[in-house]
Amino acid sequence: MNRRDVLFATLGLILIWQITALIVHRPILPAPWEVFVVFFKELGNGLLIHFGVSLWRVSAGMALSVLVAAPAGLAIGGSKTMDRFLSPIIYLLYPIPKVVFVPVVLLFLGIGDTAKITLIFLILFFQIIVLVRDQAVGIPPQLIQSLQSLGAGRRALFRFVYLPASLPAILTALRQSIGTAVAVLYISELFATKYGLGYYIYYQGSTLFNYPAMYAGVVAMSLLGLGMYFGVDWLERKWCRWKFVS
Repeated sequence: MNRRDVLFATLGLILIWQITALIVHRPILPAPWEVFVVFFKELGNGLLIHFGVSLWRVSAGMALSVLVAAPAGLAIGGSKTMDRFLSPIIYLLYPIPKVVFVPVVLLFLGIGDTAKITLIFLILFFQIIVLVRDQAVGIPPQLIQSLQSLGAGRRALFRFVYLPASLPAILTALRQSIGTAVAVLYISELFATKYGLGYYIYYQGSTLFNYPAMYAGVVAMSLLGLGMYFGVDWLERKWCRWKFVS
């Protein structure tokens, strides 16, 4: 997407925010300029630490999901036997909203980072494994047979055929899941923790009633999601250059 279009969209949203704040005219909705001033002030008062903790949790969950789900999806899509036995199980579990697992995961894994990373992992795992499996199954068999006739083994097929063909699906799954992952991160950070943007937003808004600081936390969480989204776009342009060749 054009950077100028993104800039104009951002300015438009800020303008809508300003107009709405003037209409509402209540402390619960401060003006954007007031929030931005508090945002930069709060960076030195702990907001940056909360941002770093949340970034670590969501990044670890994403990395773990890719490392586990991508090879699993490639293996299932490349094997008719595995596909026949495992695909029905995956498609039964895939539609279940993973948010319902929040209390279960917290009961089993406690309230530390492990539980929060696991929740993000669960969300991304099913997104990635389904898209990668479908992409691997859709590879033309003639291509596989021609490479096998040249002596390519199973490892070579996975490295030079299945993985490159499935890479766009992996990045698409990540892009689609970032919003949900950040939302679940917020929910998980409301439970018995002192660090993370979810805790910061809730504490500032519901305990201290410091609404500008609360919105500063919302801005920080929005920047976290946007940064990851644009990061995936950058990886796609770098690793899938053939998609952008006109």
